[in-house]
Parts: sequence; structure tokens; C-alpha cells
Amino acid sequence: MAIQFDEKRNMFKLDTKCTTYLIGISKEGYVGHIYYGKRLKEFGGGYLLRTEEFPFTPEANKREKAAFLDVYPTEYPTGGLGDYRESCLDIRNSEGYMGSEIFYKEYLVEDGKPHLPGLPASFGEKDEVQTLQIICEDPILRMRVTLMYSVFEEEDIITRSVKIENQGEKALHLEKVYSACLDMDNQEFEMIDLCGSWARERYIQREKLRYGRQRVSSSRGESSHQEHPFMALVTPDTTQETGEVYAMHFVYSGNFTAQAERTQFDYVRMVLGICAEGFRWNLKAGESFQAPEVVLTYSAEGLGKMTRSFHDFYRKHLIRSPYLYKKRPILINNWEATYFDFNTEKLLAIAKGAKEQGIEMLVMDDGWFGKRNFDDSSLGDWTVNEEKLKGGLPHLVKQVRDLGMEFGIWFEPEMISPDSDLYRVHPDWAIQIPGREPGQIRAQYVLDLSRQEVRDYAYECVAKILRSAPISYVKWDMNRQLTDLGSIALLADAQGELSHRYMLGVYEMQERLVTEFPDLLLENCSGGGARFDPGMLYYSPQIWCSDDTDAIERLRIQEGTALIYPLSAMGAHVSDCPNHIVGRRTPFETRANVALAGTFGYELDITRISEEEKKQIPGQTALYHKYRELIQKGDYYRIASWTDKKSLDCWEVAAKDASHALVTCVQVLAQPNIHSRKIKLKGLDKEKTYRLEGSGEVYSGEELMYCGFLIKGLEGDFASRLYHFVREDVQEEEGPQ
Repeated sequence: MAIQFDEKRNMFKLDTKCTTYLIGISKEGYVGHIYYGKRLKEFGGGYLLRTEEFPFTPEANKREKAAFLDVYPTEYPTGGLGDYRESCLDIRNSEGYMGSEIFYKEYLVEDGKPHLPGLPASFGEKDEVQTLQIICEDPILRMRVTLMYSVFEEEDIITRSVKIENQGEKALHLEKVYSACLDMDNQEFEMIDLCGSWARERYIQREKLRYGRQRVSSSRGESSHQEHPFMALVTPDTTQETGEVYAMHFVYSGNFTAQAERTQFDYVRMVLGICAEGFRWNLKAGESFQAPEVVLTYSAEGLGKMTRSFHDFYRKHLIRSPYLYKKRPILINNWEATYFDFNTEKLLAIAKGAKEQGIEMLVMDDGWFGKRNFDDSSLGDWTVNEEKLKGGLPHLVKQVRDLGMEFGIWFEPEMISPDSDLYRVHPDWAIQIPGREPGQIRAQYVLDLSRQEVRDYAYECVAKILRSAPISYVKWDMNRQLTDLGSIALLADAQGELSHRYMLGVYEMQERLVTEFPDLLLENCSGGGARFDPGMLYYSPQIWCSDDTDAIERLRIQEGTALIYPLSAMGAHVSDCPNHIVGRRTPFETRANVALAGTFGYELDITRISEEEKKQIPGQTALYHKYRELIQKGDYYRIASWTDKKSLDCWEVAAKDASHALVTCVQVLAQPNIHSRKIKLKGLDKEKTYRLEGSGEVYSGEELMYCGFLIKGLEGDFASRLYHFVREDVQEEEGPQ
């Protein structure tokens, strides 16, 4: 059993394949965290609650209750009564007093995992996951708090979420509801998070955990341009293969806070949940509030083990799309090829040229609707501009499909332009504070998706287009943050609910979309990578990684993204040079090799590139078909990072049965007077031999993993190469190298 309860010790034991999580209950009913780490054979460690030393428990030392609350390693800390560390739950009663205290009442264990209403969340069959519900109560507030733990044994993952129920007769006001807390002794931890900005998302940042609070958060209404809803604490000198890692990741796409706090006593509290800034939820009598889910994992084998646990978990228990392992068409998007300057003839010219080179889908990006000839109008007016698309959308789609290609389309359903017919009729549909002119970003406002009539309108705009023609793919974009937070549909004391209600509205719309169009390939996007998070993965199997398509910039962006996300989730394209963001020129081969680490497509005008580059495309598309399944299903290993070495960037994807592995190396900057560089492969069978395709060279698995392989022959800046190692007992046709 994954979950056990010892009545004598008053302890819960949650076991995955390699880890154990222990929870204890004090005599008073305080739910305490005992241990999270390597798997234990037996119950034990209850002494780690330190209830037998000063300040003791309130039952034994009532005069020091606040001192007890400030050191007790609690599973779900509440605010206002003496625990001065970061709380997870702050509540004001109907008289305005802030304070709560929850006590254990009972527990429930069930096979499987309950659905979280209105929220994206992990799932699993009854033989794959077991769920513990620890039910607590605040008898003064007449509030029930259910702590939910779902244990996924095979993937070494435990998910956590919290449900708050008002069982009293008066309203409660939630001012903070985090989803998870982890209290531990400090181990000289270092904190890892992902930071950045537009066009440089998810850079890996690592620093020593100082005294006080260190946090990453967003109050922008989106999750992940500047900071990311992920945090890991690692022991000193942790590498890809060694060291301890405690990691949390939030299945949510809006405002968040992830924080680690080192206290005066060298304890550490790690929390993650909806950002409390601007949040206030009125919980009326009889109502409940469900917090989003947090994914926890522990690794005793470094960051690489953490990465592969996240990858396996998201592929098996979060991504629902039929395209998870299905072949996704190689697409060409017209955005960087034409921007807003296109018509039917131009799109068909791109499609014809692309089809000849083995590309399988044309995606029509922004500019096909309303009077949209620049980014300053028409959002909300989702009617086809037939001056651009002569004969209408069905005519264009038919012509593209007659070429033997699929068709995809771009939408930004959450937005409204001040210069739009929709805004002229419904200015109140934009999020705004009455009496103030709302601020524009990219000449647009945000629709108030907390309102059902607005969601219905926005959804029907998308669905009507999809019903009009056989469209295979949708890119769902969101190009600005939320500001001027106000909704005329919410009462004065409910305005603090807007950001979360907005996010619930987005989830509702995307759920409707994938339900009505189950075979649709949906790719989420948010000005590039501003909403690249597990919440979006629940609806779309891939997310546009960044608007920066430069291959060298993508090395760092994709390294940070792949730290926690499967490669198949990363939207990655081969784009034109000089690159439109940074102006860099890189070899066409390197652009393709880097994009192969993601979903793979093109973002250029194929009618204008050189013949030399055009001739390389059939070979690149063949590589995608050859390695697609490996990249979608295999184990990812980070071999070298140019952000550390300033020269070589290298990663590997190995088949789970160790039958073959693909190694990608990029020489970022050439260096004078150097020899070949040695790398050590991972995930092979040490007892078997492997041939390097295209070379005739044969190596033993233990040679490649323990002695290493020499990278040589890379000439010039930005040069790259793929190395495909195939186990000798595997018969496989050699492909292009």
C-alpha cells in the first residue's frame, strides 16, 4: 500500500518507489511534517516533531503556545495566532478578525484520485495512484480544511491540494490560500528557480538560501515570463547525478507565490500557492474553495532524477491530448514570414513551397480577421477579412488541404481591442476600474472572463470558425498581462476574486474547446512563454516556448524549460536569419538540430530562403520522423551547459529500454588551441555494445557511460552535430546524419 496509518504512533506513511513522506499528529491534533526523503522500510522519526523539548506542546506548556506554533513543523500552517513564519491560510471572520487554527479530525484513504472541479489536475487509474485526505477543523470558525495527498508510486511524485469549507452561518474572507507547505531542517540549502522576461524565459537561477524569505511570484495574471511557479531546494554541490533535491511545481496558470524561508532556528519552510497580493475570496455559508494542485518530488540522485520524475509524471498523468505520443504534423507558421502582410495567394505560395520539402501543415497566424493590418485593432471581431482571404476561410482551407497539407489557425480569444466593433458595443466587457481609463498593453484590453456571457461569446467566436472548415490545429495566444483589476459583475467586496475567476474562466473555455473538438491539436501561447505551466499542459500537449526563435538563445531557454517539462511540450521552430529578435546568423543545420528537441516546425518564408537552405529541409523533416518517438517518450539527460562552460551545450535522449540514444551537441563559441571534448552518456545498457550511425564505430555501453565519448570536428561558432547510438542487437535503418 502506498498510504498507511499507524494508530499507535498517530502517523501517516506515504511511500513511492524511492521516497517516503511521514506525517504525525500531536495530542492536541496539530498535523505535523516529520520526514520526506529516501524510502523507509518502517514507520519512524516521530521524534523529529520535537514535541518533547522546549517549548513543548500547548497541552504540556500552555504559557508558551505561540512559541510552540512558531517552531512546530506543521503540514498546513495558518496565520494570526503565533506562527510568524509564512502562513498558508489567512482568514478573516465576518467581524474582521484574522486568525485560524485547524485540528485533525479524521482521515480517508481511497484508490485513485478525485477530480478538482474547475481546475486542471493530475489523474490516474486506481492501481496507479492512492489518495489520502486529512480532514481538519477550526471549531471557532466552523471551518473544515481537507488536506489532500495523492501518491503516484511509480513516478516518485506526491501531489497536494487543499479544500476549504465554510460550515458555519456567517461568511469567511479568505485572504491567502496556498496549496502546499514543506517544513524541514536546513541542510545549507541552495534555491533553484526559473527567471527571465519576454524572449528570455526560464533561465535557471541558483543561489544560497539566506536567512529570511526568498520568493518568486507573479501578480500579472500569468505564470511564467519573469518568474515561474517552480522552486527546488538542493543540498550543496548538487549536480545532475548527485545531491538531494526537494521540488515543488504549481498546476496553475495565473498569479502565484513560491517561497523558501530560513528561520532564526535554521528551519526551512517552503510554500507554494496562489499569490496573496490582491487576492480576497468571500466564502459564504455552505460554500467551499478548492485550491489548485502542487506537484512534489524528492530526489536523492540529483537534478536529473527530479527532471525525469516530472517528465514521466506529466506525460502519464497530466497531458490528456490524443497527440501526447501521436505524430504531430510538421508545421510552417507565417508569422515571421509575413507578419500582417499576407493574402490567400501569399499563404498558398508558402504552403506549396513547404509541401514540396516535406512540411505537413500551414498555420495562419495573426492578421486574418476584422481590419487587422497591425496589432492595434479588431481583437474581439473574429470574422474573416475577405479582402485578404478572397473567397473566405473555407476556400483557403480547401486549397491547402488539396495540396495534401493540414491547416491551422491563430486566435487570441481573451483580448479586446479599443478599436473594435465589440468594444464599441460592449466597452464594459473589458477588465477595468470604473472612472479610470484602463491602461493598454499592445493596444489591447483584457476581456472579463469572470463573466459567463463574455466567456460564451469568446468561445463561440473560436468554435464558429472551427466548425466552418476542417481545421486541425489552434494556436491560442494571450499577449498581455492583467491590469486595472475591476469587474462590473462583481460586488465591491468580491473584486479580489477577479484574477482567480478569470483563470477559472480560461480553463472552462479550453475545456469546452477540447471537448467539442477532441481531435484538435491545441498549442497554448502567451506572448511566447508567459503561460508555460502545468495548468496549460492539461489542455494542450505543447506550448510555444518563447517568441525568441534564435537557436543559440533557445539553448538556454530550452534547458531551463526541459528541467521540468517533457521535450514534447516545447514548441520549437526553425526560423529565418538574421534572427528577428537578436539579429544573429546561425547555420541552418544548427537551427534545425536545436528545434528537434521540441515539437519541430518552421517559422520563415520558404519562398525567399536560399536554395542551399531549402535543400536541407527534406533531410531535417526526415530526422524529425526518425527521432520523434524517442523525443516524445525517452529519458532526457543534460550532459553539458554552455551557460556553465561557455563553449559546449549538450543533451541526450535515451530510449527507456536503452535500445538507442540521440545526443545533440552545439559548439556555441569556437576556441583556439583545444582538443576534442569528452562527454559521458547516460541511460545505456552497460552490458551491451552500441554502434554510432554513419561512422562504423562501435562502443560498449560502459565505455560510453564511464569512459566517455569524444566530440570532435566541430568547426566555427554555432556548429552542431547529432550523434545517434544504436544497440547492436537492434535492427534499424540508418537515417540521415
